[in-house]
Amino acid sequence: MAAPTCSLSVLSYLVSLCLLFSLEKGFALQYKQTTNSHNTPQHTYTVQLSSLLPDSICSTSTVPNHEASLKVVHKHGPCSQVHQDSITTHDHTQILQQDQSRVKSIHARLAKKSATTAAATGRIHQQDATTIPAKSGAVVGSGNYIVTVGLGTPKRDLSLIFDTGSDLTWTQCQPCAKSCYSQKETIFDPSKSSSYSNVSCTSADCSQLKSATGNTPSCSSVTSTCVYGIQYGDSSFSVGYFARDTLTLSSSDVISNFLYGCGQNNQGLFGGSARLLGLGRNKISLVEQTAQKYNRLFSYCLPSSSSSTGYLSFGTTGSKAQYPIKYTPLSTLSASASFYALQVLGISVGGNKLSVPATLFQSAGTIIDSGTVITRLPPTAYSALSGEFKKQMSKYPSAPALSILDTCFNLSAYQTVTIPKISFYFGGGTAVDLDATGILYAASLSQVCLAFAGNSDDGDVAIFGNVQQKTLQVVYDIGGGRIGFGSGGCS
Repeated sequence: MAAPTCSLSVLSYLVSLCLLFSLEKGFALQYKQTTNSHNTPQHTYTVQLSSLLPDSICSTSTVPNHEASLKVVHKHGPCSQVHQDSITTHDHTQILQQDQSRVKSIHARLAKKSATTAAATGRIHQQDATTIPAKSGAVVGSGNYIVTVGLGTPKRDLSLIFDTGSDLTWTQCQPCAKSCYSQKETIFDPSKSSSYSNVSCTSADCSQLKSATGNTPSCSSVTSTCVYGIQYGDSSFSVGYFARDTLTLSSSDVISNFLYGCGQNNQGLFGGSARLLGLGRNKISLVEQTAQKYNRLFSYCLPSSSSSTGYLSFGTTGSKAQYPIKYTPLSTLSASASFYALQVLGISVGGNKLSVPATLFQSAGTIIDSGTVITRLPPTAYSALSGEFKKQMSKYPSAPALSILDTCFNLSAYQTVTIPKISFYFGGGTAVDLDATGILYAASLSQVCLAFAGNSDDGDVAIFGNVQQKTLQVVYDIGGGRIGFGSGGCS
């Protein structure tokens, strides 16, 4: 059926968030793990510096042999349908600033939730209440990695960013009652889909929008259709009809009556993608809508560079990892039920365990997020990590900071460098070695930085970002209450 005209008045209730258009330029790090004469693994990687330069050719990996598996590509790489020109050093600064905006929005959302809980139990002081940001509950909806899904009947293929930190799936829809941003693919026209229908204002599904977006849904006075609204910190936004349609993951994995946002008024720096696939824990996320079909089980592998591909699989571990999956219990973050939380116990650099108590991580908690680029640590932990990394990299000249990244090196005079391996220790006795591609972020060979940053306060939630997840097979077994990591999940 045809999409009705959008009422523009709904924008008045949207609250501003800090925007992130979280992009990250992938660089293929060709490396080998150093061994001694007895072939015993050491705690370093040797990296070929030539491989830090971006590649213009797409190198496609094999998607797991499972029907509900999608190819994952980097938004700014040659494998992407929405590929754009190579980014400059200036762009890297903007990318990292936008990543910081996403982190701030996450912290603001969790602070708001914590304040609400404290107020309900009478434990909040008046002076604390005045400092709580008046932010929307929606996390900034952007990210790096794209999958292609089909929407409607007959299906139209759309390139959507997948995001474990967002719940609402949405795309631009004709007739774009007010405006639509420029995207590479033809904008979806619901009038050409025989399976499209609007969600009514009185539907229980409509009422779920508030917890997913932080905004109370509106109602079209003409059609009694549920209207969603979501806005980001630079005033980018999407407003449209909450709808149902058929979502196609593969020829045999077709989801009927899938709930999503059909955007009629969309403005912002959304990078040419058709928009967002929400994989959070809210009831309207793809994970929860398909709970009976896939048992709240999905996995993905983020490629090593922007010129490689990974995968996203539902209903299976999608196992391609070279080594067995190591599981850690899925934690509960009291401030929010939407994020996936982990229990971090410690970190080592080059085999040296940092002298940081486990309670430092446990007090605020840690989430894993596919949409945050750079891992954020408590400042006390980051200071220890940076200090040890600098110590083990002392033979290489330093370089100026790159935005939020302050541990940088000038490696332009070298053909290879030896970098210390970084390992994370999670609850359940799980130790995970980061791939070499998950340690460095390079703007150029003269400015290669440690891909970590500190939060502003030890009380802020830590975030395990997507750079650190590269080439790991990450398994979300929500029904089993655990998250798994497998080395060598993709290249």
